[in-house]
Amino acid sequence: MAENELQQIVERAVAKVLDQHLPKLQAELVKNVLAELPASVSAPATPSSSGSTASAGGLVQAVAGIHAGTTQKEILKALLDAGSAYAARIALFVVKAGAANGWQCRGFEGDETIKDFSLDLSAGPAAHAYQNRVVTPGNIAEMDSRFVERFGAPENEQVLVLPLVLKDKVAALVFADGGAGGVLDSASLELLVLATSAWLEVASLRKQAQREADSAFERGAERAMERPAAAPVQTVSSFPDPFAAHAPKHTAPPVPEPEPAAEVVEVSAHAAAAGAASAPAAAADPFAGMSAEDADTHRKAQRFARLLVDEIKLYNQAKVAEGRRHKDLYDRLKDDIEKSRATFQKRYGATAAGSGDYFQKEVVRSLAEDDLSVMGASFRK
Repeated sequence: MAENELQQIVERAVAKVLDQHLPKLQAELVKNVLAELPASVSAPATPSSSGSTASAGGLVQAVAGIHAGTTQKEILKALLDAGSAYAARIALFVVKAGAANGWQCRGFEGDETIKDFSLDLSAGPAAHAYQNRVVTPGNIAEMDSRFVERFGAPENEQVLVLPLVLKDKVAALVFADGGAGGVLDSASLELLVLATSAWLEVASLRKQAQREADSAFERGAERAMERPAAAPVQTVSSFPDPFAAHAPKHTAPPVPEPEPAAEVVEVSAHAAAAGAASAPAAAADPFAGMSAEDADTHRKAQRFARLLVDEIKLYNQAKVAEGRRHKDLYDRLKDDIEKSRATFQKRYGATAAGSGDYFQKEVVRSLAEDDLSVMGASFRK
């Protein structure tokens, strides 16, 4: 089975569904986060005691910047970039196995100045924030003496440690202080960390959804490969659709498509008219005279062609219905058909199944329902 092609199909399907829902989810997150905004911050901007001029508009823009990230690294960098507007110095320490190791910072001598520094979680504001999962203000004197010796103390001696909670666990600690200028807006920083936690959860769920889709698709593909070749009466693809639960809802096509049962009856009637003598030949394995390896290649090529054409139908239901109705199906789906044809040829064109022309046959069988005239005059026979 073509794993690379299957992976691309899975990624396109998952991305398409997620792209439809993420904007709405992002808007809801911003709304919920802003609901937690203290009145002093959501009110018109006024200089605070620390000199900050935070405004609700600026915070919304900062949250949007965080939500623009798609990976954990991008999201955390956006948090530090946004937080640097509300604290003269800000640093993020990743918590693993009971240790808080420096990752990146802003406002210090360099963005990675704290990278090799481990924050003490046994005492002070860091310990309180970590153990109780609450935002903890404090005095620089309460911090680890090693931290003060290495990075110095803020002018007003006030510090803030914020826990970044994921799945009910503290995944990181954010340290902030006013540095030499005294800028430290606690409420805004708390909002940004809350928004980051929420968006990291979304990113995690997105990856989980894709992993589950990948797994479901692989299981379905394996089951399809294990099944024997389809009998002639099975004119409708039986390849499992692992995206059924996530597939977008399409509007009903103008012309209803034939029911599978009608197709089976039609083919069965045709088979009966052919006579009893033809029945054994129809039921025979068409690859019986081939080596086991070549027969397996032919069967896989058939299934792969069916998969590619099923994908075209899944994402172009309206075009398929209109094309059948106006008998110009190929013109409407030319780009999709030729891209999929190239994919099939790349995989099986140079194999024993290359002479079977399975993709072309599947296009006519599945898209045109065995009516070649539906494809239009420009379709190559």
